[in-house]
Amino acid sequence: MARARSRPLVQSVTRSLDLLEALAAPGELGLVELATRAGLQPSTAHRLLATLTERGYTLQSEETGRYLLGYKLLELASFVNARTTHLRALARPYLASVQRVTGETANLTIFEPPDVIFLDQVEGTRSVRMFTQVGLAVPAHTSASGKAILAYQPPEVIDALLTRGLQRLTPRTITAPDELRKELARIRRRGYAIDNEEHEEGVSCVSAPIFDFEGAVCAAISVSAPTQRIHSADTAELGELIAGRAAEVSRALGYEQAGGAGP
Repeated sequence: MARARSRPLVQSVTRSLDLLEALAAPGELGLVELATRAGLQPSTAHRLLATLTERGYTLQSEETGRYLLGYKLLELASFVNARTTHLRALARPYLASVQRVTGETANLTIFEPPDVIFLDQVEGTRSVRMFTQVGLAVPAHTSASGKAILAYQPPEVIDALLTRGLQRLTPRTITAPDELRKELARIRRRGYAIDNEEHEEGVSCVSAPIFDFEGAVCAAISVSAPTQRIHSADTAELGELIAGRAAEVSRALGYEQAGGAGP
């Protein structure tokens, strides 16, 4: 398959974003440490930070001279939050239902290619701390929720994902294009997806897609737990539970099933 033409990137923008991502950690960072994390020369980082600070995206402590993320990012995040408020409000009772029935952590995710983003979560009463947390982005092909969404994407979306390459996170991560296509076909047949330690060793997930009023997959519900507990449960029964709750959210969004596809 021919590789898609790379889109031109603006280096200064890319470097500025690298700095913001490097700052996405607790506490303040000094210039040299921040530059190292972002893979930049300190002089370059200093120039970019001056602009980011002037615009409110970063802050510099008057006492220490160290940097941290600015409140301007909260303003931008509020618009994203507003865009997903309706979906989160509709899905929340069903996440809580999944958590009550299983005792495990229930998640709501959306697709931002090539990743899925954890949008909401109801923590399990039985779970040890999972890798999942609200706001986390993970490669779609490595997670049950990502595969549940990918299974209903148009061919060009899958082709673009495969052109980028499939990152391996664990020995079980699917990285072969043909294997991923077969897995997505299996998901469409049974209506739910399984992540068998494909993102994190020792953790497994089961997920099902949510359809919007236009019939497009807009999100997914998943349950995550230590692999031993997922394997000791009836996976088919768990999959049917998750698919059923996802179908209820789909109907609340105005989805009307036709032709046997979807929930």
